[in-house]
Amino acid sequence: MPLRAKVASSVSRTAAALSRAAGRGDGSVIGGWIGLKIDPDLLAHLSAGRAIALVSGTNGKTTTTRLTTAAVGVLGRVATNSFGANMPTGHTSALAKAGSTPYAVLEVDEHYLAQVLEATEPHVVALLNLSRDQLDRAKEVAMMAQLWRAALVRHPDLRVVANADDPMVVWAATPPADPSRGHVPPQVTWFSAGQRWHDDSWVCPECGSTIQRSGEQWWCTGCPLRRPQPQWTVEDDGVLDPTGAWHKVQLQLPGKVNLGNAATALAVAAEFGVRPVDAVSRLGTVTSVAGRYAQVDRDGRNIRLLLAKNPASWLEAFDMADVAPTLLSINARDPDGLDTSWLFDVDFSPLRGRQVLITGDRAYDLAVRLDVNGVPFQHVRSFDDAVRAVPPGRLEVIANYTAFQDIRAELDRVN
Repeated sequence: MPLRAKVASSVSRTAAALSRAAGRGDGSVIGGWIGLKIDPDLLAHLSAGRAIALVSGTNGKTTTTRLTTAAVGVLGRVATNSFGANMPTGHTSALAKAGSTPYAVLEVDEHYLAQVLEATEPHVVALLNLSRDQLDRAKEVAMMAQLWRAALVRHPDLRVVANADDPMVVWAATPPADPSRGHVPPQVTWFSAGQRWHDDSWVCPECGSTIQRSGEQWWCTGCPLRRPQPQWTVEDDGVLDPTGAWHKVQLQLPGKVNLGNAATALAVAAEFGVRPVDAVSRLGTVTSVAGRYAQVDRDGRNIRLLLAKNPASWLEAFDMADVAPTLLSINARDPDGLDTSWLFDVDFSPLRGRQVLITGDRAYDLAVRLDVNGVPFQHVRSFDDAVRAVPPGRLEVIANYTAFQDIRAELDRVN
């Protein structure tokens, strides 16, 4: 690297280490922020010479990145932003901290995908899903799909691994060719991870007609856009690869959605030449992801943490949670988005019949929503109060971003 980049990288690592030592965080942002101030091209310099995979989407990025890192690890050392810092500062910090590695797997915030594509020149990008998120800050879903589509067409050599079940992702991943401008559609490998949340993809992003569905299939009623045939699919408790071979997946992570994340990870690893039979056993080594799915024993209660930040992810969280006492915690700080009206997009009826507790900065907003859904609840002022309010045994905790981090901090920043 140029001398300036070497100095910036060294300062980045030092700043991150000092942040961790001072207990101010894991250093996954501050190191990259300082490094990029010294050398604005630091991310590009750190990416050079590495085979890189990017993972982007509204939900599942952090988990899929961790699973993909495990799978690609068959080949050698892999740099990754394992704590979920998914903007260029986080990528820069992660690559600087890792030093020289042949591979990198980076989670990317969907808003920053175009910028990170330019800086890192990855070998492959995985596109997971697009749905509403942070209503007061995030772009409308079709607008985000358009940004992805415009970015991908500028990288014709890029390999794309994309979710065949999400119409927005399919449209974004298949931009039209424009030979006069040198634009060629990327090569796409399709996986099927399912799409339980449909409320952001009833309208075709190409022509505005209605999207129809029947079983796994979907199609536009007004243009040729339709579900492509996936090469990687989830079947029972395993994954079918493009050859038709079935691989049993034994995860320590809950929910069917994580089988879809595992299929994505195997598909991405295959783009680096990793055989599924070699990678699949490594997926079972992932037990929690930056606190997500972590289980902690406290005062006779087994506490499991689930992150849910938007309607689609709350739907999946209810599927993962056991029928046991459940604490819901909602904040509305800047990282969460200040608008909590999305709570009325979530059907909380699966919680009926269990002990439900609520807390967080916006617990009363949640109280109104649960009352509308006919779900009895108890308000508690703190996480410790919730632990004392439930009998010994399992306590499921479902929280949005900053509420999750608050509870994780009370559990000594469990990873």
